Amino acid sequence: MEDNNLDNRVPSPAIANEVEEQIDVALRPQYLVDFVGQEPIKKNLSISIQAAKKRGEPLEHILLYGNPGLGKTTLANIIAREMGVNIKTATGPTMEKVGDLAAILSNMGEGEILFIDEIHRLNKSIEEVLYPAMEDYSLNIIIGSGPAARTIKMPLNRFTLIGATTKTSMIMGPLRDRFGHDFHLNFYEIDDIKKILARNAQILKTPICPDSIHLLATRARRTPRIANRLLKRTRDYAEVYHDGSIGEDIAKRAMGLLSIDEYGLDEVDRKILETMISKFAGGPVGLNTLAAATSEEMEAIENIYEPFLLQLGFLERTPRGRKATPKAYEHLGFELPLSQTLL
Repeated sequence: MEDNNLDNRVPSPAIANEVEEQIDVALRPQYLVDFVGQEPIKKNLSISIQAAKKRGEPLEHILLYGNPGLGKTTLANIIAREMGVNIKTATGPTMEKVGDLAAILSNMGEGEILFIDEIHRLNKSIEEVLYPAMEDYSLNIIIGSGPAARTIKMPLNRFTLIGATTKTSMIMGPLRDRFGHDFHLNFYEIDDIKKILARNAQILKTPICPDSIHLLATRARRTPRIANRLLKRTRDYAEVYHDGSIGEDIAKRAMGLLSIDEYGLDEVDRKILETMISKFAGGPVGLNTLAAATSEEMEAIENIYEPFLLQLGFLERTPRGRKATPKAYEHLGFELPLSQTLL
């Protein structure tokens, strides 16, 4: 008999996305003590937060930089929670006019935090407005135009700006110099990724064995965001094809379905390396050419795939372009050219 209520049991994409977002929020640590890894940053932040609270002052401005998925946004929210203040969030590309920034800053309460993700993508005019705002807690507003134009200095409540970026080189020197703290988030150690997976499996109420935790950790590209994604997808597989618990065999089969190998390489990683080897004799090849040959965006190759391939030693940068290493040839099953064996 056909179930006429089937549509009622299948969640809409909007509901599914909302549930996924709620899960992501639940998996994020709420306080510094819960945040795994990045120990030097945590120690420095803890000292600065305690000192600022003792003095009754806002924190100095903070710049967080590193590869995507390492916890910049999570840290910004933790800092706000530890300071006991509200946090307002914006992204560099969405702030198109000076008025957009002025509207946010003029409504900031005393000691509140403004978090700007992708701060390197702010346009120059907005950056220049930030200088006095960060240094003197004031906004210089121009009224009128031409000879009749005049500047009014509007005071602001003291606030803390937390900027996050994957490209510090694209931040203008005068802006970067105004940050009192400058923290670089590194790739995580495997043991830290294992702790994150164990904690989050408990939050998700998903039984998982130590061998499965180790397997997922070694394939998570030393990045918490990817580790959480692999855990959720493996949980889905375990609930559909097993009893919901994640044993080592279930984890291996889930990774096979996702085409993620023992090093954590996915289809795009392998496509990049295979293209370099099969079409360009291993390189060197320019980033523009590599992007065109693989149908991937240059920014994605440079910011998402390349850093991890460099970490693994599968890729190297040379003055003439990118090159696949002998380790990449071996992993993908290609025969190393004689010219490289003689090096």
